[in-house]
Amino acid sequence: MIRVLFFASLRERLGLDQLELPADDTACVSDLRQVLRERGEDWADLLDGEWALVAVNQTMARDQTPVSDGDEVAFFPPVTGG
Repeated sequence: MIRVLFFASLRERLGLDQLELPADDTACVSDLRQVLRERGEDWADLLDGEWALVAVNQTMARDQTPVSDGDEVAFFPPVTGG
């Protein structure tokens, strides 16, 4: 299983902070994003690459980053300051 975490505004908009998905259909972050996008329009909008950063096992990741059984994948919005 892959543990997927959501933080900040993503957590608020999606209405959950985490879920677990089977690792069968997810070889990389891009595959995982696609599986999540299939959950509905809100998911697709919020998980767009520009609006959601991703970390795999607490290390910043890109869409090509591999994802394996037992990994933790976190999605969070970009942070801005002032």
